[in-house]
Amino acid sequence: MSVIKGLIFGLVGFAIGEGLAFLVGQDPFSDTAITLGYIFFLIGWLLGAGVWDHWARGWFGLKDKPTPTLASNGWMRYLMFSTDHKVIGVQYLVTFVALFLLAGLLAMVIRIQLLNPNGPLDPQTYNTVMSFHGIVMIAVAVATMIGGLGNYFVPLLIGAEDVAFPRINALSYWFVPPVAILLVIGSLLPGGFQSGWRVYAPWAERVGPSMLLFLMAFLTFGVSSILGGLNFLVTIIRLRAPGMTWGRLPIFVWGIFSAALLSLIFTQFVATALLMEILDRVVGMAFFAPDQGGGAVLYQHIFWVYSHPAVYVMILPGFGLMLEIITHFARKPLFGYKWAVGALLGIVGLSDIVWVHHMFTSGLPDFINAAFMTATELISIPTGLIFLCALGTIWQARMRLTTPMLFALGFVFNFAIGGLTGIFNADVPTDLHLHNTYWVVGHFHYTIMGGEIFALLAGMYYWFPKITGRMYNEALGKLHFWITFITFNLIFAPMMLTGLFGMNRHVAEYPPELGGINQFISLFSFVLGAGFLVFVYNMVTALVRGPKAVANPWQLRTLEWHTSSPPPEHNFHHLPQVLAHPYDYGVEGVPAHAVVAAGAAAAPASE
Repeated sequence: MSVIKGLIFGLVGFAIGEGLAFLVGQDPFSDTAITLGYIFFLIGWLLGAGVWDHWARGWFGLKDKPTPTLASNGWMRYLMFSTDHKVIGVQYLVTFVALFLLAGLLAMVIRIQLLNPNGPLDPQTYNTVMSFHGIVMIAVAVATMIGGLGNYFVPLLIGAEDVAFPRINALSYWFVPPVAILLVIGSLLPGGFQSGWRVYAPWAERVGPSMLLFLMAFLTFGVSSILGGLNFLVTIIRLRAPGMTWGRLPIFVWGIFSAALLSLIFTQFVATALLMEILDRVVGMAFFAPDQGGGAVLYQHIFWVYSHPAVYVMILPGFGLMLEIITHFARKPLFGYKWAVGALLGIVGLSDIVWVHHMFTSGLPDFINAAFMTATELISIPTGLIFLCALGTIWQARMRLTTPMLFALGFVFNFAIGGLTGIFNADVPTDLHLHNTYWVVGHFHYTIMGGEIFALLAGMYYWFPKITGRMYNEALGKLHFWITFITFNLIFAPMMLTGLFGMNRHVAEYPPELGGINQFISLFSFVLGAGFLVFVYNMVTALVRGPKAVANPWQLRTLEWHTSSPPPEHNFHHLPQVLAHPYDYGVEGVPAHAVVAAGAAAAPASE
């Protein structure tokens, strides 16, 4: 099994790295020894997990072993190095849903701490819990939609057999388990995670080896994101089925395409920043050491050049999936399809000139702050277009309020609040007062959890029959939605009020006058957490004994519903031929979106 073999090879690699460090006179717990050990661990892990058997053997003239298939390995293939995009999608989904639930438990610990002005955790432990929660939730938001749902469904939606680079696709997933291992080990080491999930310099360079593990985990995850972004771009550009023109692409594919552009281009910046911090620690460079000619603000610039576009890496697939679900269950053509595509690409274009709004309090000149304030306000225009397209599709529609549709509508409501509250963060005068308060925490959760995570849950319910071949309990799904939607708003709207009253984030204590509202927030946080038990119960029972799903249980037009549930190994028994737009519901004389049959007439893909 790939996991066990990878761990064995990884531990051997770690021993080799530590041995090399010992030979040059390094203490086994020094930054140099730990870094060498991790580099060799990562190489060993990847080789053992399947890179050697299914890829690297060919580099030396040996015959690669066949990758696991459904016929030969059954469900065990999900624990192995598979090049099937559907298996990799499930691997991403299961891994990151588990991490999401873990991060949710850490959020419960945070709310236990904040039940009282002076909670039970000491500041160091609280910072570690908060930082662990933050980085895991960021990873979930970045990777679950693209790596999970994107991996599984983009090839299906465009009529391809697989992604462009299947082995690189598998490699991008197998970078992820070491990230989780490093974070867990680092959180248990003395010192913990003291700098927050953003690992600001120079503090991240001055804490013990726990922060070094954090930096290496973050860097490894960045490499995975870069590989994934490249793969999606090439897949969408080169592997579309005959007749699948750019104007016929499902809007979810456009969302993934836009996010992949950002991921490929901008993840390199944060990888550079993290590498510079590691070099400061390990080999004595001084990129971010103010007392040696470096600059801590430099780190912020490099970090936020990536990390604001990263917000759109999280949310653009959510936008696409929200519009995808709304137009299908409204049974109407997507209102302003071309405007929606233009808005997604417009967000990509503007996202790289707004990063300084995270740094309005860092002492930059007013003329720089004013320019970035204007750019930040401009990005609300394409974002607003997305909402107009959603509202135009809903208008006078006879909607089917299924569980996926409810979560998609919840996305529209929540992200609207997140966008409106973000205006205050974008304006310099108000941001000077709101920066680093719980107003920012509430706003950020409205955009990412209320937006992207709601879209993720919508997508999991929407495509659950296709992935598993089973139907879930619709009543339990709706119960999960209402618990989540109501408690979410009862948590994060009051949280913004605490920010208006001056409650600082990342701090384990707060003024006693805010005790009542924090107890209110914590109470509903526990209810929100319990609501996910409904989700887990519904998914597990449906997977075990749910009714079998037909190929197209929702009666929709897009290509993934033109094959069995779950799909066969190569997705379609015959090459799909795309004939019309995917959202032409109620339009007379329009053929099906596509046909999947031997001998069907092909439409040219270059139209």
